[in-house]
Amino acid sequence: MSPLRFLPCLLVLATFFRSSQADVGTAAHYRPPYLPTACFGSDASQFPSSNLFGSAGEGIWDNGAACGMQYLVRCISAAVPKTCIPGKTIQIEIVNRALSSVSRPSRDDATMVLSTTAFAAIANSSASFVNVEFQQV
Repeated sequence: MSPLRFLPCLLVLATFFRSSQADVGTAAHYRPPYLPTACFGSDASQFPSSNLFGSAGEGIWDNGAACGMQYLVRCISAAVPKTCIPGKTIQIEIVNRALSSVSRPSRDDATMVLSTTAFAAIANSSASFVNVEFQQV
């Protein structure tokens, strides 16, 4: 019996156990005013034209190192069923620190706080927070 005979089965099984580099956390949302920010002050050009941006919670703030970082974010669950938009992943840029934002987040202890546009792109905007999977790009 050749061990190579089991190779096709192993390859099929390997596709089911893909490794993931993503983290899991919570995302809240906040409304304008967005300026000034802890990252770039009052410079309005800091915001991406897509309005897909957010503020870093303390877990990813890293003493300001999060400024300008890009993350892929997708909603994975929420307290209310059907809150997440299935299959939707967005790319956001961190422009602020959640604790120091002028506009208060819908939840204080979130991993990240998304602009209203970013939050609405992945979840029903009536939710105060959702559970997300996120990965630095």
